[in-house]
Amino acid sequence: MLVVVILVGLLYALPNLYGEDPAVQITGARGSAASEQTLDHIQSALKQDNIQSKSVALENGAITARFANTDVQLRAREAIMKALGEDYVVALNLAPATPRWLTMLSAEPMKLGLDLRGGVHFLMEVDMDTALGKLQEQNADTLRSDLRTKNIPYTNVNKIANYGVEIRFRDAASRDAAVSWLTSRHQDLVIKSSGNDALRATMSDARLSEAREYAVQQNITILRNRVNQLGVAEPLVQRQGSDRIVVELPGIQDTARAKEILGATATLEFRLVNTSVDPTAAASGRVPGDSEVKDMRDGQPVVLYKRVILTGDHITDSTSSMDEYNQPQVNISLDGAGGNIMSNFTKDNIGKPMATLFVEYKDSGKKDANGRSILVKQEEVINVANIQSRLGNSFRITGINNPNEARQLSLLLRAGALIALSRLWKSALSVRPWVSRTLLRVWKPACGACLRRSCLWWCSTRSLV
Repeated sequence: MLVVVILVGLLYALPNLYGEDPAVQITGARGSAASEQTLDHIQSALKQDNIQSKSVALENGAITARFANTDVQLRAREAIMKALGEDYVVALNLAPATPRWLTMLSAEPMKLGLDLRGGVHFLMEVDMDTALGKLQEQNADTLRSDLRTKNIPYTNVNKIANYGVEIRFRDAASRDAAVSWLTSRHQDLVIKSSGNDALRATMSDARLSEAREYAVQQNITILRNRVNQLGVAEPLVQRQGSDRIVVELPGIQDTARAKEILGATATLEFRLVNTSVDPTAAASGRVPGDSEVKDMRDGQPVVLYKRVILTGDHITDSTSSMDEYNQPQVNISLDGAGGNIMSNFTKDNIGKPMATLFVEYKDSGKKDANGRSILVKQEEVINVANIQSRLGNSFRITGINNPNEARQLSLLLRAGALIALSRLWKSALSVRPWVSRTLLRVWKPACGACLRRSCLWWCSTRSLV
């Protein structure tokens, strides 16, 4: 029995002796799966640049290309990115070199910590300007609604410095009535008269401090939820300083998916369609001040009211499935407040078209003066449907391209939408036992351009940022 136990133990310890191959991993953006056509495209790109690969395989919607050394791996990554463009996530990776016969026996290498095994290290910084800017927009919408409720006429509402709002009125009497009415309803705003016919509302210091703290804590919670979706053992998600969050994922192999899930800032907005605008005018951008033009996937313009009925912040659960026509859909569940908002709105707008707007922030590839990545906002109308009946806490959205995208969207919505844009500040992949966490934290995103070739084995920042 002792001999048998030793032999079995040695058999399942063998995968640790084979090491890992430098690899390039390719996955589709927004959950779309890579296909055989993508595989052929990659093989053609590698052949055109005379890059030899050990293997290029498609499995579970992702492609993994293995190479003999890191120099070839880096050349291959550049060639693949050039060939595929922005429709795919291309990342450096380390793929286990375990033989197939051991894999069939469910024998896998041991999972070690970040310092010994290697893994992904993210340092993310919460964009407070965006977080407070969203709060500023919410305040403006709330003040407009309160003035309409009280029937106090106003001329326009403008944003001002320090995340404040300025409202102008026809006369001083209307302004004074508005100051009296709004002050009693908004204790967290400092509302004062300005000039002869305007008022200014700014957030108190306590409210600004609370908003900053909430942005960081909520993002930590959301990132932990997203890490759980990746199934990583013993992850680390913790605060660093006033507005930064550290995420360490030891032993992770699917670095492309880690980047896509953790870095995504996707959410949904539900808006009413403005059907009174002529299609020709919409195509040329001539729309009323309360509306704006957004594009559908086929490029068709849709005129939406700027007022957002509901956002992804109220989503408590989302799952993907197939509808009665065998088309992918996402089933949405809302919290109590979101259910009330949706119920009250749809009750009064039965028969009108409502659009589902997918909002995502992506890295533009450019840096600001401080070296931080500049994010660009991308919006796409994924669904327009008539409100057939009064909706409640549960409903569904359709018009999604494929099941993979539906699963990806439901995952992001279930894990939560980052309430403030989080910029990927630094990230690194350690693959040598003697590389410490201290080194991981001090490497800069530009290190790939200035360190010697051997260091590029340690740093995959350029592929992750």
